[in-house]
Amino acid sequence: MKKKNYWILLVMILSGLVIGGFIGTYVPWEWLNYGGEFGLTSPVMLNLGIITITFGLSINITIASLIGVAIAIVIYRFL
Repeated sequence: MKKKNYWILLVMILSGLVIGGFIGTYVPWEWLNYGGEFGLTSPVMLNLGIITITFGLSINITIASLIGVAIAIVIYRFL
């Protein structure tokens, strides 16, 4: 049995999210863009005097991005 590298799976899942989101944005079917956004609504700022660090994260999950993730997992299983 061949040992699989899970870093490749992570990269493929992230690629599936990005490509699926891109397709959902530019394909004229409304149902592909159905989804939700979650994360921090306003960024958290950490002022250290010399530098200021801003933390923020927002994730937009749509049907198209979920389809992209599913396709990425199927491709990974056949590698």
